[in-house]
Amino acid sequence: MGSTGDGLLRIVEQVGEVGVGALVALENLFPPIPSEVILPFAGFQAERGELDLALAWAAATVGALVGALVLYALGAWIGSERLHALAGARWFVVLSQKDYERGERFFDRHGGKIVLFGRCVPLVRSVVSVPAGVARMPLPRFCLYTLAGSAVWNGLFIGIGYQLGQRYHLVERWVAPFTYAVIAALVAWLAWLTWRKVQRLRTTRQPV
Repeated sequence: MGSTGDGLLRIVEQVGEVGVGALVALENLFPPIPSEVILPFAGFQAERGELDLALAWAAATVGALVGALVLYALGAWIGSERLHALAGARWFVVLSQKDYERGERFFDRHGGKIVLFGRCVPLVRSVVSVPAGVARMPLPRFCLYTLAGSAVWNGLFIGIGYQLGQRYHLVERWVAPFTYAVIAALVAWLAWLTWRKVQRLRTTRQPV
């Protein structure tokens, strides 16, 4: 494990359950902070009697909600109108206004499920709160889905760390291929959106 990961684990050792919650909150804002390392280690610490298992799970879940609310507020500040206008700018090649409108309709229909299950997907759980804020999903509903999805994710990884004991670090190895696959899929999707908008821009520039 790298020095960054070791430093994160030392925070858990020194601050306990509060450190677990704080690091999970920060993970939402800085995805390179890996909950796949923090949560199993918290479970390992609980198995050793250094942490309270239930309190570590509760702190992680509350931390996830706090971090998600920060990004929700960011999305609400950006707003639908501003993002729609940005998508119409010629220099903004990642997303077209039609793409945005389709995504907005899709989120209106399935936003609850996206937030709920997105909390259990690496990287996605760090950004899914932004479109929820843009769409102004009712805050109680957003909090409910965020707490439910985070509770499952946190409970699973803390529990695995508790069961594995000193082998808790194996969890990161098991999750890493899935994380890389998600990142590759997101990059491919963004590349496709970019290519399609560039093609549309080229078509509109051609003389009739």
